[in-house]
Amino acid sequence: MHVIYGGTFDPVHHGHLRLAIELCDRLGVDRVHLLPCHIPPHRGDTGASAAQRLRLLSLAVAGEPRLVVDDRELRRGGASYTADTLRHLRRELGPETPLAMVVGTDAFSGFDRWREWVEIPALAHIVVVRRPGPGLTPDSAPARLLAERRVGSPQALHEVPAGRILELNPPWLDISATGIRERIAAGRSPRYLLPDAVWSEIRQLGLYGACPEGNF
Repeated sequence: MHVIYGGTFDPVHHGHLRLAIELCDRLGVDRVHLLPCHIPPHRGDTGASAAQRLRLLSLAVAGEPRLVVDDRELRRGGASYTADTLRHLRRELGPETPLAMVVGTDAFSGFDRWREWVEIPALAHIVVVRRPGPGLTPDSAPARLLAERRVGSPQALHEVPAGRILELNPPWLDISATGIRERIAAGRSPRYLLPDAVWSEIRQLGLYGACPEGNF
């Protein structure tokens, strides 16, 4: 099964990386593909450029063969729409290979506002990772979709190419990229919230208001 975990990764942090490793273990796959988006259609500009975010992500996964960076959305340019990405992947993988995309409950709660959202279950499975917060609104379109397509085990995703939804509740590191950016901008160290190599590069590039000579 081919698993993609997308996001802005602005910047990548230990919460992203720990979740990706959990996904490998729980879904029974050899690797998870981390897929940074170019221009996120549902939020404003990123704090770092696409090339910078890609560089930070590559540094973060160096030496971990189970985490692979997929830069297809950055190479494609323009706004990053999930349905387009899944079509490209489906053409590469063929019609029979199981394909799964990972999304948090906060993002999935607005799934019916995604472009071509009704087409997505035909292209891939959806793995919904539970996050702190209120969850899905009862009788909303995402809640109904989950009820219709929910499966109880990761093995069910390996059996067919697409169309099923699995909920996971892995251990969650309460780290946010927004909080890291705010911490850096305020002159405080984010060390141990993200890999040292990533923090070092952020300081070198002066991203998010970081001072190159600031305390490590």
